[in-house]
Amino acid sequence: MSNPFVQILEPLDPKQPLKKFFNLSKLEDVRYARLPFSIRILLEAAIRNCDEFLVKKGDVENILNWKVMQHKNVEVPFKPARVILQDFTGVPAVVDFAAMRDAVKKLGGDPEKINPICPADLVIDHSIQVDFNRQSDSLQKNQDLEFERNKERFEFLKWGSRAFKNLRIIPPGSGIIHQVNLEYLARVVMDQDGYYYPDSVVGTDSHTTMIDGLGVLGWGVGGIEAEAVMLGQPISMVLPEVVGYKLVGNPQPLVTSTDIVLTITKHLRQVGVVGKFVEFFGPGVAQLSIADRATIANMCPEYGATAAYFPVDEISIGYLIQTGRDKEKVTCTKRYLEAVGMLRDFKNSSQDPDFTQQVVELDLHTVVPCCSGPKRPQDKVAVSDMKKDFEACLGAKQGFKGFQIAPDRHSSIVKFNFEGCDFELAHGSVVIAAITSCTNTSNPSVMLGAGLLAKKAVEAGLTVKPYIKTSLSPGSGVVTYYLRESGVMPYLSQLGFDVVGYGCMTCIGNSGPLPESVVEAITQGDLVAVGVLSGNRNFEGRVHPNTRANYLASPPLVIAYAIAGTIRIDFEKEPLGINASGKKIFLKDIWPTRNEIQAVERQFVIPGMFKEVYEKIETVNKSWNALDAPSDKLYTWNPKSTYIKSPPFFDGLTLALQTPKTIEDAYALLSFGDSVTTDHISPAGNIARNSPAARYLTSRGLTPREFNSYGSRRGNDAVMARGTFANIRLVNKFIDKQGPQTIHFPSGEVLDVFDAAERYKQAGHPLIVLAGKEYGAGSSRDWAAKGPFLLGVKAVLAESYERIHRSNLVGMGVIPLQYLPGENAGTLGLTGRERYTIIIPEKLKPQMNVQIKLDTGKTFHAIMRFDTDVELTYFHNGGILNYMIRKMAS
Repeated sequence: MSNPFVQILEPLDPKQPLKKFFNLSKLEDVRYARLPFSIRILLEAAIRNCDEFLVKKGDVENILNWKVMQHKNVEVPFKPARVILQDFTGVPAVVDFAAMRDAVKKLGGDPEKINPICPADLVIDHSIQVDFNRQSDSLQKNQDLEFERNKERFEFLKWGSRAFKNLRIIPPGSGIIHQVNLEYLARVVMDQDGYYYPDSVVGTDSHTTMIDGLGVLGWGVGGIEAEAVMLGQPISMVLPEVVGYKLVGNPQPLVTSTDIVLTITKHLRQVGVVGKFVEFFGPGVAQLSIADRATIANMCPEYGATAAYFPVDEISIGYLIQTGRDKEKVTCTKRYLEAVGMLRDFKNSSQDPDFTQQVVELDLHTVVPCCSGPKRPQDKVAVSDMKKDFEACLGAKQGFKGFQIAPDRHSSIVKFNFEGCDFELAHGSVVIAAITSCTNTSNPSVMLGAGLLAKKAVEAGLTVKPYIKTSLSPGSGVVTYYLRESGVMPYLSQLGFDVVGYGCMTCIGNSGPLPESVVEAITQGDLVAVGVLSGNRNFEGRVHPNTRANYLASPPLVIAYAIAGTIRIDFEKEPLGINASGKKIFLKDIWPTRNEIQAVERQFVIPGMFKEVYEKIETVNKSWNALDAPSDKLYTWNPKSTYIKSPPFFDGLTLALQTPKTIEDAYALLSFGDSVTTDHISPAGNIARNSPAARYLTSRGLTPREFNSYGSRRGNDAVMARGTFANIRLVNKFIDKQGPQTIHFPSGEVLDVFDAAERYKQAGHPLIVLAGKEYGAGSSRDWAAKGPFLLGVKAVLAESYERIHRSNLVGMGVIPLQYLPGENAGTLGLTGRERYTIIIPEKLKPQMNVQIKLDTGKTFHAIMRFDTDVELTYFHNGGILNYMIRKMAS
């Protein structure tokens, strides 16, 4: 059927009549001008894709009537313009695509129908780790080791780039996914197939929201959902509420964008914005650069919103020019946005749209320098309070703000020898200091600020202790370019902050090993050692197994704490160090002013840099170019591979649907409290030598040196199933200590989680998982749903879910159950030792209540969190990928 809105389709430029756009300003509907700018993008996509099948005219009306419908839990479709993936989530996606081709062929269909329809970019940035640092050749050594470890994975991805249309691979060594997206991939306005329309993106990384800072609507989705979008399916989403966040005032001279985002993160966590869009407005926005806005948007998952949107304004247009985008395209971009009423002037309050009743305000002048930690990004601590706060955490009860160290041990000191010199470690000693993560490395002001601080520190005679693992992992080659050209790189290197790689590295747990003598000292004294990083996540067990406390900080503060060597310092009263002349050097003595930073940025961050770096991004890596990869359309699986394996998800799949059945007499595999993250469920870091995954790899002839990380082995279900719930910091209520173990109730034995699940599976017992609030918080990991599915988990019963993780569970056919309001395991008297029968009725509807019967005779109800009819369709098919295979095969 033809598009019912064809009457508003017109050329943007009369000289190019074949290039058209849907002119939303000609809808002649007063509601349009009152819509939040983020909702206007949803509306345009619905109008452009309206076919009365996947997208209906009624969907357009619901979005246009957002002011009323936002409270009605109404479902709308959204077709994003692009998909973006990183390699940890991208490898399993390409593995699934390869396996889906096999499945479609087995069912008699055309396997080449399994092909991305929506353009997709895959940036390889998660594989490199900090094996070498403080050496001039650290970068080359780390990159060589990256290729040595990941050659199989990289060859497979190169095959995927040849076998699948519309899939572009950005090779390793290029940068971090979200910074590459911001500086290069993002269009702001798409010019595709004869149409102009707003750029929008979903990504298999929760920090995809970073691109919202440029005015491109984007957010993270599960890998499974992203695969469906790549195959041309719209995202089915509940029309979101939009919280207006008003920024006023100017930041103080010593405040960085990191301080602002950590303040906003804590603020919005308190407000409660889970599942909502946040849209920024007010005169304060005009005081922020695009890099500042991107930093704020990047940490959207940490404050719980779906998107954190900054509409496009003149500063956005200027950024496109600064980063070397084609000037003619930038002109078209501005013309299009003006024509459809999507170009914002933040100083003009008459442009302010309607928001959900809630409007939140922050005066930027009230923001003070701060960090977040020691275990969560929302736990903001003013820098002036850091020493006092850490010392309070030492003795506090074990929890997000406590380590439960006995008072008589707070002053413990352990002496150790490193490279022939004697040193001391104590609680609060910094052992990792990493300038890392797209959150901050995309921002020239904080990166140059760090460089200028390093210069002043070196000139003042300050040093960093040699055992501290320092590193600098820029998000793109542009950063190295301007740090080198501005003359600050030698000073960073002198303090140990050499470039170690272009990738996420420490921020995702690829921090590499600490020196053995440091680990021994930490273990001997049971010390709460500290990691300080300019990242966005600091969950326990994520950064490094030996850093129990981890703080998020701006790049200049990372260097400051590295020089101090401890978190237990009050910068206002205590010196960073004493130089050779005996002079006390305070932080205020070396902190660069905003004017200094801006002057250097204006001189050295120029369009030519971006053009030079990005015009050769797909060909500059010689190791990648030399990789040999097959060109067959069907992948030839290697049974000896320990990286790439055909997954069992589609084994036995038929065209006929199976009727969902009641889950009878399920055992609880695990019982959790609040804030269990995807790092707990499916860790990305090192594979412990005593783990089920290690035993499997050993049985395949590998040595511990060859294990690599869980993240790098996401293309192998045998490793990932064994790595599910394998985090050493896992807190399972069935066990009285931290660790990846549980009780196998039929025998009473304490076993590794995988081994217990295998016992249950062999006996034919279904499993469930019990949890508290925010189950599945953190990174968007499809394996946090695939892994439990392979363990035999049929349902999760939690108080609340992180948005992406719930979607991933749905995508795998695992039922997300939610306690009724006011109820939880405690109020219902559940121990987890009961057996659970979950009644699945024949006729299902979104968010219906279902009955749960226990073997004790107790009965209660829970909400079945299939939120839309589309999600129920996926469930009936056994998951979203099964649905797509049946659709393609038939």
